[in-house]
Amino acid sequence: MNKCKKPYVDQTRNLEKFSPEILSEIEKLFEKKFTYSKPVNNEWQLPDPSDAFTCDHKEFSSLLALKDSMNEVKNQLSDKNLDEWHQHTSFTNKAGKIIPHVKKSVNAELCTQAWCKFHEILCSFPLLPEEALQDGELNSVHLCEAPGAFIASLNHYLKSHHIPCDWNWVANTLNPYHEANDTLIMIMDDRLMANTLPWWYFGPDNTGDVMTLKHLTGLQDFVSNMATVHLVTADGSFDCQGNPGEQEALVSPLHYCETVTALMILGTGGSFVLKMFTLFEHCSTNLLFLLNCSFEEVHVFKPATSKAGNSEAYVICLRYMGRESIHLLLSKMIQNFGTEMVNKALFPQHMLPESFLKIHEECCMFFHKCQVETISENIHLFERMEEAEQTKLNELRDCAVEFFMQRLHMKPIARNNWLVKKSQTGCSMNAKWFGQRNKYFSTYNERKMLETLTWNDKVAKGYFNHWAEEHSLNNAGKMCILEGLSCNLECSWWYILEGKRLPVVKCSPFCDGQVLENLNEAMNELVWGRLKSRQMLQTCQSCEVLPGELILAEVSDLSSCHQEVLNERSSDQFKCLVVDFPFLCDTESQPSMEIKLLDSATLLTFSFSLLYDGEPKYQQQLLETRCWCLKVPCRRGTGPPGALDD
Repeated sequence: MNKCKKPYVDQTRNLEKFSPEILSEIEKLFEKKFTYSKPVNNEWQLPDPSDAFTCDHKEFSSLLALKDSMNEVKNQLSDKNLDEWHQHTSFTNKAGKIIPHVKKSVNAELCTQAWCKFHEILCSFPLLPEEALQDGELNSVHLCEAPGAFIASLNHYLKSHHIPCDWNWVANTLNPYHEANDTLIMIMDDRLMANTLPWWYFGPDNTGDVMTLKHLTGLQDFVSNMATVHLVTADGSFDCQGNPGEQEALVSPLHYCETVTALMILGTGGSFVLKMFTLFEHCSTNLLFLLNCSFEEVHVFKPATSKAGNSEAYVICLRYMGRESIHLLLSKMIQNFGTEMVNKALFPQHMLPESFLKIHEECCMFFHKCQVETISENIHLFERMEEAEQTKLNELRDCAVEFFMQRLHMKPIARNNWLVKKSQTGCSMNAKWFGQRNKYFSTYNERKMLETLTWNDKVAKGYFNHWAEEHSLNNAGKMCILEGLSCNLECSWWYILEGKRLPVVKCSPFCDGQVLENLNEAMNELVWGRLKSRQMLQTCQSCEVLPGELILAEVSDLSSCHQEVLNERSSDQFKCLVVDFPFLCDTESQPSMEIKLLDSATLLTFSFSLLYDGEPKYQQQLLETRCWCLKVPCRRGTGPPGALDD
C-alpha cells in the first residue's frame, strides 16, 4: 500500500451548481466590510495634544442605544446550555466547513480559524506595501499572536503566491511559560512558539504583557535591526464570559496599548490590522478617529470565517502617514500607557467632527444589523430546525467552501516551506488542558450563581469534585512525584532568565488552571482570614510529605549528574548545607557529599506562600531555612527545602 501523500488536485467545483439564492447569501457572508470615506475638505484633523486626556468619557446616546439593543438580544442566551448552544452554532455557522477543508487540501500549517481569517484579510486588502515587495524585503511584527496562526497564514500566502522577498518577523504574546500569567487572558498553545522561540519577544520582565511601557520600549529595541516595519497585526483579546455585555469596554485598554505600540514601531506607508469588537463606546470611537487621521485608508472588516454571531471585527489601516505627523500626541499617549488609561478620554466628545460621527454610526449600525440577524436566526433554529432548513444549511456550508477556495485562489505549499519543518518532540505544552472554562458550568446564569457560593460549595459543585472525593477516599498511602530522568539533564545548556517575580502561580503545564485557582483562593482565605495557627490545618491523609532522607538522596543524584556534565572526578565531594535536620548528617549514607549542619530558630508566626508546594510542612521548612540563611554568611546556591546544595 502506498502511504505517500496524494498529490494536490484542484477539486474546486463550479459555483454555478449552487442556486442563485444560496450563492447570493454566501456572497453577503464575504462582503461584511465598511470603509470610512474621508471628506474631501480634509476636515478630519486631530485635536491639539493639550486637549488629550482632559475630559471624562461621555458616551454617544445613539451608539448606547445600539449597545442596549445588542445586549437585549444577547440576554436571550443566558439560560441556554453552553455546550448545546456551541454545538448548535457550530452547525449553523455557514463557514464551518472551510477550516478542515483548507487544512486538508492545501497543506496549511497551524490551520485554525485565525489562519483562515487572516488569509481573507490578506486577499481582500493590499496589506503588503508596494515598496516592500519591490525591494524584496518584508518586515512584520505580530502582537498578541499566540498560537501563531497569523504568522503561519502569512507564510503560506508568501510561499503559495511565490512572492520573492526576504521576510523577517517578530511576535509577541503573553508568555505561557511565565506561571503568573492567567489562563483567562492567555493562550497556552505553544506548538509554533516552542519551535521558533528566538523570534518571540516577552519583554524585560518576561511576561509578554504588551500593556506595560517597558515592553513597548523593549520591543522598539528588539526590532531596531529592521530597516522599517511594513506590517503590524494585533489580535489581542481575553475571556469576557463573566461579563459579555461589557466586552468592548473591558478590552479597550488592550486595544489602546496595541494601537500605540503599532504607531510607534510601524514605518511610513505601513499597514496595521487590529482586532476589535463592537464600536459603540466613546473609547472605541476615539480610537477609530485617531486611526483615520493616521492612515490614508481605514476599513472595518468581518471575515466570513469569523463566526457571524460574535462581535469580532478587524480594523484594516493602510498607508501609515508616519510618526512625525502625530509625534506630539503620541508622546502624550505614551504618558497614559497601561491598564489605567480608561480613566480619561483620549479626545473630548465635542471635538470629534460631525461628519466622522455620522460615518462611524453608519459603521456601527451595519455590523449591529449583521450580528443581531445572525443571533436571532440561531435562536429560532435552536428552538426548532426543520429538515428543509438543515438541507439549506448544508448547501450553504458547501458553497462557502468553494467560494473561499476560488475567491482566495488557495494553493498548497510543500512541508519544507512551513515555518516548522520538523517539530522538536516533547517541547510543547498540551493546550487541550487550558481554556476549557465551560466545563465548570452549563449556562451563563449558572456561572453567575457559582460566583456567589462559598469556596467549599464551589468545590462541591465543581467539575473536579469527584476527583477530590476519589483522592481522599481511595488514595491513602499513595503519592505521585513529577520528575524527569536526571541523566537527561543538559545542565551546560541552562542559563538564568530574569523576569517579573511571581506573586502567585496562576498557570502551569503540570496542573489544570481551575485546580490552581481553587488552591489559590483557598490559601488566600486562610492567609487573610481564618488561619491563626498551624494547628488549625487539617492534613490530607492521602498525601505524603517527602522525608528528609529522600530529599538528600535526590540532591546526591543531581550532584553526581552535574559532575558528569562538568567532567569532574567522582572522588570530589559536593558540599551540602543541611538546616535543622541533625539526623541527616550521617556521612556514611552519602559518601559523595560533605554535609554541614546548621540549627534553625523556629518561626514565631506561621504564614503561607502561594509560590511553593501547598503542603504546610514544606512551606514551614522552606521559610525557616531561608530566614536562617539570612543570618549566616552568604553561600553559593540553594537546593530543596531542608537542604541547601553548594
